[in-house]
Amino acid sequence: MFEYKTSGTCSTKIRFDLRDGRVRSLSFEDGCDGNLKALGILVEGMDADELVKKLKGLRCGRRKTSCADQLAKAIEQFK
Repeated sequence: MFEYKTSGTCSTKIRFDLRDGRVRSLSFEDGCDGNLKALGILVEGMDADELVKKLKGLRCGRRKTSCADQLAKAIEQFK
């Protein structure tokens, strides 16, 4: 299980596994509970490279990042 401390978002940590290049067991600490649970369900089993392509650079309002962008950064770091 990987753990990533986020920056610039309401969520403070992201936890996930990468198995055979696919995202498994994604969870967020803090943040928008319903949205982040939904994100976890939607990306379960997704190819990590495809996820990074889709989510990297997404912003949340005026912030320069988002929980999805932080997830992409976390995956890039741990790959």
